[in-house]
Parts: sequence; C-alpha cells; structure tokens
Amino acid sequence: MNPHLKKLTAAGLLITLGIIFGDIGTSPLYVFQTLLTEGAKGGKIDEFFVLGSISCIFWTLTLQTTFKYIFITLQADNKGEGGIFSLYALVRRYGKWLAIPAIIGAGTLLADGIITPPISVTSAIEGLSNVPALASRFVPGSMLIIGIVIGIILLLFFFQQFGTKVVGSAFGPVMFMWFLMIGLLGTLQLVHHLSIIRAFNPYYGIKLLVTHPGGFWLLGAVFLCTTGAEALYSDLGHCGRKNIQVSWIFVKATLLLNYLGQGAWVLTQPANTSYKDINPFYQIVPDPHLLMIPCVALATLATIIASQALISGSFTLISEAVSMNFWPRITIKFPSNVRGQIYIPSINWLLCFGCIAVTLYFKTSAHMTSAYGFSITIAMLMTTILMSYFMRYVKHWPVWLVTVILCVFLTVEFSFFITNAVKLLSRLFFVVFEIGLIFTMYVWFKARKINNRFLHFIDLKDQVPMLTALSADISVPKYASQLIYLTKANNSKQIEEKIMYSIRSRSPKRADTYWFIHIDVTDEPYTMDYSVEQIEKGKVIRVDLRLGFRIQPKVNVFFRRVVEDMVERKEIDIISQYESLKQFKVISDFSFVIIEKFLSYNNIFSASEAFILNSYFAIKRLAMTEAKAFGLDTSETRVEKIPLVVKPVHVNLKRVDEHEPLHVHETD
Repeated sequence: MNPHLKKLTAAGLLITLGIIFGDIGTSPLYVFQTLLTEGAKGGKIDEFFVLGSISCIFWTLTLQTTFKYIFITLQADNKGEGGIFSLYALVRRYGKWLAIPAIIGAGTLLADGIITPPISVTSAIEGLSNVPALASRFVPGSMLIIGIVIGIILLLFFFQQFGTKVVGSAFGPVMFMWFLMIGLLGTLQLVHHLSIIRAFNPYYGIKLLVTHPGGFWLLGAVFLCTTGAEALYSDLGHCGRKNIQVSWIFVKATLLLNYLGQGAWVLTQPANTSYKDINPFYQIVPDPHLLMIPCVALATLATIIASQALISGSFTLISEAVSMNFWPRITIKFPSNVRGQIYIPSINWLLCFGCIAVTLYFKTSAHMTSAYGFSITIAMLMTTILMSYFMRYVKHWPVWLVTVILCVFLTVEFSFFITNAVKLLSRLFFVVFEIGLIFTMYVWFKARKINNRFLHFIDLKDQVPMLTALSADISVPKYASQLIYLTKANNSKQIEEKIMYSIRSRSPKRADTYWFIHIDVTDEPYTMDYSVEQIEKGKVIRVDLRLGFRIQPKVNVFFRRVVEDMVERKEIDIISQYESLKQFKVISDFSFVIIEKFLSYNNIFSASEAFILNSYFAIKRLAMTEAKAFGLDTSETRVEKIPLVVKPVHVNLKRVDEHEPLHVHETD
C-alpha cells in the first residue's frame, strides 16, 4: 500500500473515490428503473411502492455495505491487503475445506467482470435517448448505442496494457464530481417531496416485501444497489481502511439523496404513468436540452472508471490465485512502476470477449439487469463463511456474537440468492464461464494436493558424501559449474528423491556446487527476504526465498541477487574452476534444472482421481511452462520429464521355464 494512503488524508480520500466506489456509485443509473419495471408486473406504482423500495435500498446499503463490509470485513486486513484470497490466507489454517468457499467466491467474482462493464456503460450511453434532439436516433437496443458501447469497451481493454498511471490520477476528481452531481440532482427533487424521508423507516420496506404481489422477489432488483460492495473489500490494499470508511459517509449520503430524488420524482407523476423504457435517473435532470449531454458524459466517464476498477481487481485476483496455487501459471506483466499494478493479457482479452458478447446478447441495460446479481450473491455468501472463521479464530469474538452476525447475514444474503436464482434461465450465457473458472481453480488446487501426497523426501545430509564425490570425479563430464534445482522440501534437511535421481542416474550431473532453492509463499502480501544454509560449504547450498503472495517468483533475478550478496560477504567463490578460465577470473556458468511430471500409463485409480489428474494435465499443457513461470532464462534452463505414478498397476506375470509344458488350448 502507498505510504500516504495508510493515514486519513484529503489526497487519500480523493483517490479512494476514484478506485473504490465506481461500481456501487454508478448503481443509481439502473437500480430504481429496474424496481419500477419489476414492480409494475405485480401491482401499481404508488406511494406505498416507492416508500417500500427506497426503504429496502436504504437498509440494504446499511446492512450489507455499511455494517458487513465497511465495519466488519475491512477489519480482515492482511498486512494492508484485502480480497477473498487475502481473507482465505488469514483463516486457512483453521479448516482445509475453507479452500472451497475461497474458490467459489473468487470464481463468481471474476464472472461478474463480464457483465459489470456492459451494464454500466450501456446504462450511461442510453441516457442520450433523453436528449430531445437525439431521442429518435439513440433508442435503447439500437445498433448505434450497441456500437458505441462496444467501441468504449474495446478501447478500455486495449489501453490496459499501458497501465492506468496517467488516467488513474484523474479518477478521483471525476468520481468526486459524479457523486456531487447525483447528490445535487436528488436534492433538487427531494425538496419538492420531503415526506419521502419516511422511507428510512424499515416498516415500509417490510410491508412492501410482505404485501406486494411480487414483494419478496423485488429483492432481486434491490440487491443491485450493493453489487459493488465485494469489490470494495478487494481494493482495500489500494486505499487503506480509514480512507474507505470516511469516504463512504460522503458516498452513501449522495447515493441516498439520489435514490430519494428519483422516488420523489415518481411520486409527482400521474397515477396511471407507465414507466416502461423510462429511467428516473435521467428524468430528474433539469433542463434536458442544456444539461442532459454533460450529465451523460459524466455518467459515461464514471462507468468507465467503475469498469476499470473491476478489471484491475480481476487481474489482482488471478495474480493471487497463481501465487496460492489456485490457478495455472500465466503471463503477468507490470506496465508501470506503480506497486501492485499488473496486466494479464489472457484474462484481459477473455474479459473483453465476454463483455462484447454480453452487449450483443442482451442489447439493453434493462435486459442485462435481469441477469445481474446472481454471481455476486454467491461471492458474498462465501465471504460471510470465511469472515465467520476470521471473527471467531483470528479476532476471538465471542461465539454468541459471531453466531448472531452469521445468522443475520446468511438470512439476508440467502434471501438475495433465492430472488437472484430465478435469473438463472436468463443468464445461462454466464454459467459456462462461471463453471469454467471454478472448475479450473478446483482442479488445479486438488491435483496439486494429490501431487504433493506422492512427493518422497530423503535426508539431504545422507546424500552429501555422494554429491561431494561426484563433484570431484573428473571421469564424469561436468554438466555445469553451478547446478540449481527448485525444491518443495519445507525442511532444509530434506530433498526430493526425484532430484537426487536426476543428479545421479541416467547421465550423472557433475557440478562444482549444487544449489537447492525453496520458495515459501507467505500469507503476507509483499514479503521479500531469504536465508542461506551451506549444507556442505561451497558444495551443497540451500536457499530459502520467502515471497509474499502478491510477489511474482522471478527466481532468476532473486537468485542472482542472493549470489551477489554471498560473494560480497565472501561466503562463496564463483570464479570458474576450469584452469584456462580461472586465471582470467571468468565467472562460473549457472544451469537450472526443472523437473516436470507427466501422467504415466502405469496408473490405476478411481474415476474421480482420473478425472482430476487428466483435467489437470490438460490444463497444464495450455499454461505457461515452469521455466517461464519462475522467471528462468531458457538459455540457462534444462527441463527433464518424469512420470507421475499415483497408484501403480499391479501385474501378475508368471514365469514359465522352458522345461515346463505350456498348456495350449487348440481350436478348430
């Protein structure tokens, strides 16, 4: 986290507005419009409906966003970082099964990335239909609007590769203007109907849900007002808890003023008014001839910022998934010097394709809202489960308090889940994408667990005499002066049997020095330190790299720094031992050996294990190579393939000597 964002500052508050609240801040563009559309199906739009709708919105923002995320979840601060994987890192020691809610939560949160940009940008551009001079051409669902939306989405994803350092500085002021505008627009309507403030009474919300013909199912539309809350926690590391909590006071006030203003406008309309294709957000804009275009322009900028925050959050989530072995190794780039700003080409264009497909499939924001929300309800439920463990085992809150909080949020979120589950038929488009994400994470996590079960470790000290003898045996051609292996052995006194097999078998690998590097991914995000143990001075050396889960394992770079440090301390001598080169003080050659597994045919296992392992190796073929994943130069790296034998096939082969008769059954 940036140092100036750890404390509460004006600059920090402004940056927070630009990074954190884009998604939830643009929800007034479509939430109340969706409520009016859904409400009209089951009854009439009257004062009772308006007060009940605003009441539900207010208490959803209060319970879900304010209480759950702003006050409770932001306390799950993993050394300044937030998000579902940071939360999982804090609680995973308390239950192995907690990987499941972490995987489901991350997968559904990523799936949200293909509908948030289209629905936000489309709802903004559709505002042009409210400009009198443009109304005939900018009809919601028209190819003109769809074309503009797709053009904006393409530009947005295209510019990801250059980073957001320059435009990012403008996010805060733009969002500040946006919140001021929506608050002012709401206030101008509110003063004409101050009695709408009664909506803060929960009675009206409960009455709407109980007595309206489609009352309970309206929660599916109400939920849209808090869809940005999960992303809010994910961006904790960018802004800091205090800045988020204080700026939320301003954001929530302007959101409520706008919702109240939209409700007040509806109350001033005739009783038989049809709200089909009418967005109350744009109806409360005074003098549409003069102000509508500036309003739409600012709305478009705000939705682009909201989309940018979600895309950046998706990159961070996948990066953490890679570090924590939930996702295969993929190319991750750093387009700027801003810490934590990353770019993942494969995810970028996958999201881009998904967003364009959503736009072409649904065409209007009204149709998109009918499919929006299902993924986020699941992500919120998963966060609630992980948070209950955090409150109980990390914060040591009393059992009764954790139980009460858990029951409240599970009740609220399960209600939202049920009302959003009916959207499943209209969102089958997303199901394959969501299942694919969750399936990939689960297979990768589970297969690596199976892999690790069959790792065989042996005592490294027992191997030192053999390594020393091999190093001195001039009858064996030298493989490399400095030979390096990556080891998974947590214990520095152990080494994988397969590594020793690689050194001594087939063609023995003679070297002046044998290095074994172990990478320990810490629960802290930005740890970068190492330790060295010389098992046999100058001959067998182990290096332990401790890297935070947000640090990319650039082993080649880190190892060079370790060697330089050891040379400066005069702990090792890396001058080549070849007589012709030694006199000229030429540096030794370094060679990494990567051992990759393939699934052997000599296996017999259950259907589930076969499915997991075959899927794992199929995915692995599409993923980045181990050498590239660990930042190793291909010129210095050798890859060896070894078979993975999980459950060897037992063959009952009987020997028959020549003097023993063979019993052959003759056939006609």
